[in-house]
Amino acid sequence: MTAVSFAPAGRFSLAASSRFLEGFTPASYHHAADGILRLAFPADDGTSVVAATVRQGPATGGGTGTVRAEFTVHPGTPALAEAAPAGAAADKGVRAQLARILSLDVDGTGFPALAADPVVAGLMADHPGLRPVCFHSPYEAAAWAVIGNRIRMAQAAAIKAGIARRHGHRVHIAGQTLHAFPTPAVLRTISDVPGLTGVKIQRLHSLAEAALDGQLDAARLRALPADYALADLRALPGIGPFSAELVLIRGAGHPDVFPRHEPRVHRALAAAYGLGAPAAADVARLAAVADRWRPYRSWVATLLRIRAQGGYQVRWRPPRVRAAVAAG
Repeated sequence: MTAVSFAPAGRFSLAASSRFLEGFTPASYHHAADGILRLAFPADDGTSVVAATVRQGPATGGGTGTVRAEFTVHPGTPALAEAAPAGAAADKGVRAQLARILSLDVDGTGFPALAADPVVAGLMADHPGLRPVCFHSPYEAAAWAVIGNRIRMAQAAAIKAGIARRHGHRVHIAGQTLHAFPTPAVLRTISDVPGLTGVKIQRLHSLAEAALDGQLDAARLRALPADYALADLRALPGIGPFSAELVLIRGAGHPDVFPRHEPRVHRALAAAYGLGAPAAADVARLAAVADRWRPYRSWVATLLRIRAQGGYQVRWRPPRVRAAVAAG
C-alpha cells in the first residue's frame, strides 16, 4: 500500500465531495459514516485497477486540511500482471489520477474572488468547499455516455454497476467490498451485457481501443484547446456534443469549459441571473455571462447543475445582478 498527501491550493472539503457522490447516480456511491472516501477504479494505464481510501485532516490556522490517500494497485486480470506498470511510475500516475478525480490538481486559490458575483457567492455558500468530483477517467466517462444514451439514468447506472460486478475487479477497502469498472483491456473482450444493444457494445469496444491508444488520455485532452479536444472526442463512436463535453469536463477534469450542450445548466443560469426563460435558449448570451467565471467556468457550471438537480431556489438576487447582466 502506498500513501500520498495533497495540500489543496484553496478551499476543499472531502465531506462535500462524498455528499456529492451520494447524489451522483453514475457513481452508485454509498458513503460510510466514518468519513473515509473509498474508491475502486481502472488506472489510467489501461490495464491495472486502483483501490484507495481518502481522508482529510482537520483544518489548521484557517487553512484547508491536508488530504491523505492510501492506495493499492492491482493487475486488472492475472494475465495482465506483467503488462501493468509497477513501482514509482505507477504510484506517480495514480497520485495524479486521484488528484484529478477530486479536482485537487487545480489551483483553487482564485476561486473565492468570483464571489464578487452575487450568484456565484450564493452557490459557494450553498456548497462550501465543494469542487467538481470527476469520473475516474475520460475512458469511464465516455463509457457512461454510451451506456446511458437514450435510457433512464437509474437504468444506466444499474447496467454500469452490473458490468462492474460481472467483469470488473473486486477489491476490499477498509471493511467494504467494491467492484471497479472493467479496464479497457477487459472491456474490449466483453461480448454480452444485459440491457445493452449490440451497437452499444460495439461502441464500448471502440472506446476501449481508443483508451488503450491514448486518445482518451486526460493530460492530452486538457493540453489541447478546448474546441479541438471536443472535436476529437466527437469523432469517437457514440460520443456526440453533449457527451464530448461530459468527457472533457467531468472525465478529464478540465476546470474552465462552459457546457454549451447542457440545457439544464442553461435554464439554471438564466433563472439565477434573472434573464427570463427564453434566454435559456440563447447559448451565446449565456456563454458571455459565464465568461466572468474564468478560469473556473466548469466549477461554477457544476454548482448550477447541482442546484438544478436538487430543486434549489435562488435564495437572493439583488437588482444589481440584473443590471450587471444587462450591462454585459
